[in-house]
This record gives sequence, structure tokens and C-alpha cells, in this order.
Amino acid sequence: MTIKPVQISLDDYVLNGGGFNGESYIHKTDPSVMLKLYFPGKIQQPLDEMILAKKVYDLGIPTPEPGEYVVTEDGRYGIRFKRIVGKTSYSRAVGDNPEEVGKYAEEFAGMCLHLHSIHVNINEFENVKDRYLRLLKENPFFTPAQKDRIERFILDTSDEDTAIHGDLQFSNAIFVGDKRYFIDLGDFCYGNHLFDVGMVYLCCYLSKEDFIKETFHMSKPVAKKFWDAFAPIYFGNDLSLKEIEEMILPYAGLKTLIVERDSNCPMPEFRAALKSVL
Repeated sequence: MTIKPVQISLDDYVLNGGGFNGESYIHKTDPSVMLKLYFPGKIQQPLDEMILAKKVYDLGIPTPEPGEYVVTEDGRYGIRFKRIVGKTSYSRAVGDNPEEVGKYAEEFAGMCLHLHSIHVNINEFENVKDRYLRLLKENPFFTPAQKDRIERFILDTSDEDTAIHGDLQFSNAIFVGDKRYFIDLGDFCYGNHLFDVGMVYLCCYLSKEDFIKETFHMSKPVAKKFWDAFAPIYFGNDLSLKEIEEMILPYAGLKTLIVERDSNCPMPEFRAALKSVL
């Protein structure tokens, strides 16, 4: 698909925040317009993300309407889209109202169940298994024997043709009034739901206290309560929390492939979750 970027001026925007790939801006006179601008040199990534966002939106998944592929005067590329004004993330809501953790966990679980029930055209999106196998091949920290075991675990997981968020943190689900949306779907794909739910467990149980406080605005005990309330709603009452955790633990551990790629160092606290696989 050939899409020509729209020329814009950064003079019309004010810096709102930054991240691993770039920065976010808000329009000075129209706060409903937001700009996600990638760091210099990244051209294809914002285009790919915009095209993917349009495909996801067309599936009927509740996500903000994607906008335009843009370029600034200094040659930085990005995406301009409509901002959800007045939104609150589920992580922020829990952090601000820890006494309501059960309510927010139930709502988030309902959103995830709906997402994971949506069937997709598998020719339009990447298989989550292929993504993890690629990450595994590129990882320099696991031994060949460990890679063989992890590969077998990935391949042995049953296939599904349903939607996967790809980065299912509870900070990537927002609400305003009675409207609920998923955001940051740049890793959207399809496959077995356990690959997705593993991220929820990692955020609540495997991550360190300081990271949880900084990223999700809550203490680790509150994050654990979120999972303990989320799991029975998502998986039903036929399994105990212990059985659910044993099932989901290795899928949470697979996220170390993403973390180690981004940090460029081994992450033993996440690798420990792969004990049953290794």
C-alpha cells in the first residue's frame, strides 16, 4: 500500500510525553487531536502501525479511530489521530481507587473476553506463534538447548484464529463515561488467547514493586488483587487460582523475549516463569 505522508508543522503542537520509540504531542488549539511522532530515522514503523490500526478498527474492535500518516519539517514521521478526551486507563483507575479493584478487574476481563472472541482473517495479520518464534531466534541469551524447548512449547500450543492485542497491559485499556477502548495495538496479531493473558499476569505478579508503582500507579499487593479478581471472571470458576496460574505462568515467561530484546540483557525474574518449559 502506497500512502503519502501529510506535511505538518510542530509549531501547532505541544509536547505531551515520551517513550521508547518517540514522543506524543497535543494540538495547541484542538486538544482532541494528538500526534504520535517517532524518533528520526523511523519511517516504515509509523506507516505500518497506521495501516494495522485501520485494519483493527475495521474489525469492530473498540479502539480510537486511526488518523493520518504525517511528516514534520525536520523529517520525523508519525501518526495524527483523534484523542479520547477525558479518558482514564484501568491501571490509573485502580491506582486512584484501590478499593474498587474488583470492579475494574471485572470490566477489563469482560473487554478481554470480547476481544479474544473476535475471529480474524488470518491472511491479514501475523500469527502470534510466528512472532514469538522470530523473537526466540533473535534472542542472544538463551542457549540452543533452551531455545529448542521453548520452540517446542510454542508450537505445541493449540492454534486459534481470534484477535490478540499483543501488549495486554491494563494501562492499554481506557474508558470515558460508558465507552471503553483498547489502545496501543501496534503488536496486534491473532492466535491462542493465553499468549495475550500472560502479559496481564506478568504485570500483576512477576513485575517488581518499583516498576508496578511507576508504570501502573499502584502497589504490587493491589496489582495482585487485580489478577486475583480478573482470573475467575476471564477463565470461569471451574479452575482454581492456583491451576490458572500454573497454566498461564509459562506464557507470562515468554514475555521475557520481548523484554530482553528491548533491554538487551537477560531478565532472570521473568525467565523463572519458564521453569516448567526449560
